[in-house]
Amino acid sequence: MTASSVQAGPTAPVAEEARLAAVRRYHILDTPPDGAFDRIASLAARLFDAPMATVAIVDTDRIWFKAAHGLDGITETDREPGLCASAILHGEPYVVTDADSDARAFANPLVRGDLGVRFYAAAPITTADGQRLGTVDVLDTRPRRPTDDQLEALKDLAALVMDELELRLSAIRTVAAERERRAEAERLARALQRTLLPPALPDVPGLQVAAAYHTASADEVGGDFYDLFPLDDGRWAFFLGDVCGKGADAAALTSLTRYTLRAAAIYDPDPCAALANLDVVLKGEYQGSDPRYCTAVFGVLQPMPDGSYSVTLAGGGHPSALALRADGSVQAISTAGGQLIGMLPSPQFVQTTARLFPGECLLLYTDGLTEARTSDGRMLDEDGLTRHLAATAPRTADQLLQSVETLLACLGEGVTDDTALLALSVPVPFASRIQENR
Repeated sequence: MTASSVQAGPTAPVAEEARLAAVRRYHILDTPPDGAFDRIASLAARLFDAPMATVAIVDTDRIWFKAAHGLDGITETDREPGLCASAILHGEPYVVTDADSDARAFANPLVRGDLGVRFYAAAPITTADGQRLGTVDVLDTRPRRPTDDQLEALKDLAALVMDELELRLSAIRTVAAERERRAEAERLARALQRTLLPPALPDVPGLQVAAAYHTASADEVGGDFYDLFPLDDGRWAFFLGDVCGKGADAAALTSLTRYTLRAAAIYDPDPCAALANLDVVLKGEYQGSDPRYCTAVFGVLQPMPDGSYSVTLAGGGHPSALALRADGSVQAISTAGGQLIGMLPSPQFVQTTARLFPGECLLLYTDGLTEARTSDGRMLDEDGLTRHLAATAPRTADQLLQSVETLLACLGEGVTDDTALLALSVPVPFASRIQENR
């Protein structure tokens, strides 16, 4: 049924050859069902309140469904002329609001047949080099006129599919390299770790951001993660956490966790809702096997008219964030009481709100930092970290990271676990800095 939305028309042979080569590059065709893509199709259907949705890949002579919501038992369909032009020929969402009265589609068997499709919309899954692998589709049996927000969300879901394909391609290539070059374990571990973290943090207006990842073992992949990304309404979402275990299993869990939190934020950016969504996903993905769990803190930043930022945080079994105030004090933004994600039948997540004013910073970290041992054999703990930050009094995100990195260097071999750091700061206005320096 989505064949019509992803049909290739009279594409130039050279261009089609390049597109098919891109499809082959991602090794996605005929792979087993995958909860990540199933959730995208389900989310697309919910966003449109539609009964059917798919994640479809266009092969040489068929349309293959990586996920098909509301189309039980259907995994592929022939690639033949369908509802007018193929959606992969368009860079933007392709929409038929009422196929019964649309000259492009009214004679199509999917419209006149048992399925009775009246509406469909498709957004292309596009690689960085412009090749369209397929589409994320939504279908309904009643005429519809989608909103601009719905179409933008559909494009975002198609981009999430592409992100997941890129992550999986990176993992495939890394595993292949590991088999061929066992002696290069350290380089491989670092390469895989980079695929699990954002290559660079975005620029956030009115905010300074910085992040770092410190590995305790050069030849083993850890499970710490972080991310920062914009929401559609001018707010920004961020998260940081730690999955259980090490190595390939932890890497797979980290990839799933990071993707799920990003996808959850598109549907509902409420911090507690995002953690609850992740809890459901982890339990479903690892049902019947050894439980896989993680800790995480998820936050939403809201710029305020006075130049400050409102910060809403939710914690699930993770150390509380630390706020460095303008007066030099260090305050825990407590999410104590939040429970492990993916482990308990009905976990509790704790949410709180704080403000960051100009000259103030926020630090999120994983427990590799506070569980490190000092020279006398005791754990650093939150108290030790707080004392260090109060003594160094950083005022910017970069200064805050430098302060923590200096502490890690001093702890040396006492650091036995990976540590992820995410620092946010609200800069002091230029005029105020001049006044301070007089």
